[in-house]
Amino acid sequence: MDDIVKQAMAKWPNVPHCYGWLLLDARGNWRMRDERAQHLNLPGDKLANRALTGFIERNYLHDEHGNWYFQNGPQRVYLNLEATPYIARTDPAQGFMLHTQQPLGAVDKVFLTEAGELILQSGDVVAQLDDRDVAQVLARLRLDGKPADDEVLLSWMTRPAGTLTLDGVAVERLEHGRVPEQFGFRRLPAP
Repeated sequence: MDDIVKQAMAKWPNVPHCYGWLLLDARGNWRMRDERAQHLNLPGDKLANRALTGFIERNYLHDEHGNWYFQNGPQRVYLNLEATPYIARTDPAQGFMLHTQQPLGAVDKVFLTEAGELILQSGDVVAQLDDRDVAQVLARLRLDGKPADDEVLLSWMTRPAGTLTLDGVAVERLEHGRVPEQFGFRRLPAP
């Protein structure tokens, strides 16, 4: 957490929290949601200012209830999550990179939803793979040691049989609706 944030928290300890104004989309973009976006349930405007997104990323945390927020001075700005608390992308040098510009690290577990969402877990970090990178990563899947083409993969997603792996890590089937419960986070924090 930035020192300036810690100082502001000490100076103004009772600032009300903010809900609904910020969204992390499934491609790792921070989106500002004004009143109109909130009312119409729109994702909001993508934040493009690197200094601002860097500030958010450095001060991105979660509370004991699984709500994710960024500490904006003395105020917690709770985030709506379109997918998971982190979004991963492929990087030729680093492997998987998080939307916060940090490497994911060694993947411990892999999950695949019925919607084709690939979720990676490394320790306590849970990241859905950016959909633009899914095809590239799906090509690395193996079923019982053999390449898993589209037909084999669709069959496995409908009725898992055999051992599906990604780079040697077993893939588990997970229902899209159970993702927050499985990993202990809330997609839509509320006061």
